[in-house]
Amino acid sequence: MRRITLGTPLTTEDLLAVARGESVKLVFGREAQSRVKSARALVEKMVKAGKPVYGVNTGFGLLASEQIDAADVGQLQKNLLMSHAVGCGDDLSATEKRLALLLRLQSMCQGVSGVRPAVVKWFMQLFHSGWLPRVPEKGSVGACGDLAPLAHLALPVTGLGELVSPSGKMMSTKRGLKEIGLKPIELGAKEGLALINGVQISNAIGLGAWASLRNLASTADVAGALSVEALMASHRPFDKRVTDVRPHAGARWVSANLRRLLKGSEVAKFHKNCDRVQDPYSFRCMPQVHGAAHDVLGVLEGALLVEANAATDNPLIFPAQGDSISAGNFHGQPIAMPLDYAVNACCAWGNISERRTAVLIHPAMSGLPAFLTPKPGLNSGLMIPQVVAAALVSENKILAHPASADTVSTSADQEDHVSMANSAARKLRTAVWNAERVLAIELHTAAQAREFHKTLRAGVGAEKAFTLIRKHLPPIRSDRYMGPELDKMHELVHAGAFVI
Repeated sequence: MRRITLGTPLTTEDLLAVARGESVKLVFGREAQSRVKSARALVEKMVKAGKPVYGVNTGFGLLASEQIDAADVGQLQKNLLMSHAVGCGDDLSATEKRLALLLRLQSMCQGVSGVRPAVVKWFMQLFHSGWLPRVPEKGSVGACGDLAPLAHLALPVTGLGELVSPSGKMMSTKRGLKEIGLKPIELGAKEGLALINGVQISNAIGLGAWASLRNLASTADVAGALSVEALMASHRPFDKRVTDVRPHAGARWVSANLRRLLKGSEVAKFHKNCDRVQDPYSFRCMPQVHGAAHDVLGVLEGALLVEANAATDNPLIFPAQGDSISAGNFHGQPIAMPLDYAVNACCAWGNISERRTAVLIHPAMSGLPAFLTPKPGLNSGLMIPQVVAAALVSENKILAHPASADTVSTSADQEDHVSMANSAARKLRTAVWNAERVLAIELHTAAQAREFHKTLRAGVGAEKAFTLIRKHLPPIRSDRYMGPELDKMHELVHAGAFVI
């Protein structure tokens, strides 16, 4: 079981562990507890002084000029959660909600939120229980944070909303908390606001997609290597000298990876006296295309990791200086743009994969039977899987329109520029799924193409991929029901089975 100490920097490995559904133990360390207590003491001092401080003893947004009596500041925070929990759409996945809870706890443990330690401990207990709030995925514009979905995430602390059991059964929070043995708590000044300022929902969805993209990036190279061997294409475009003279980091990494995957290939010998001058771009430009997408993955990882360790409250409480600052750390633009950029990477991996599939099933391009069936005409073979891949890459092109290019004024024009980070994250989630399916189709197709000359041993990585595919799927002799087979291939791709 992985131990994560809240308030210390979350690492790539920490976030991947949660994204992969591994068992995690959260620890509220002494330093984090000390920071949280100091910030809370300052909040209580502000309430006692009666000086207007946004979100502590005032209304919100356009209502910030409305000062709230000290006796009502707790009700103000409960009202905030109740009024903001109006999201819609499908419930987030359990993984995304666990990530969001972790991120929200991590933000509060930076010691600038002003919550009581009891609030942190309550949500830690909820995290460890395996029970999760119902969190509709839609309704956020990404500033002043993911207000509606985060309000759903936080609402159970008041005893309201809905909880989902570890087995997936939904029920009222009141009933669910009885099952857990956890009681609601009365919120104090600023605590409701501290639970909903920030884009932890968008970041959680993005982190889930990022974890899948790490597998996808490696799988794309493996699928490409198997297709190279299936087409009996040249290995020379992956010569180290090619990327040495155009040294983009991603291209160099992919080129080296392809050389590793194709090492020991007998297919390469086929080209000794070959009259083929050049292969299609989708084969010889893999280092350049996969590599550029690989670089985007690095940009996304960097942005999401910074955000995971950020404090996003408004106002921010600075106990050392004895003051607070109302600013804009809740704004989602720093992650919205990288999330959009990553959809373009999905387009790159998917587009080039679909083209390789199209080449392999085209007899004039591959020199193999049409649609890779031994008896074309009577059988359609792999005709329609390529059509499906074409549909998915076209959908990804639509999804590639940047959500972060948009904005809309909200809250009576007080919140007049927003990031649309939540839309960007959800687009990326869909684009990743589509690209995974496209690669699953390519792997199935390339394995079938290899059947026509498999006496030539493929490179070590390509051969491992071929063996794995054949462990689950037999070669195609005649038409059969392939839907479940492609589902299985997609499952393997998503699980990282082709990270070789």
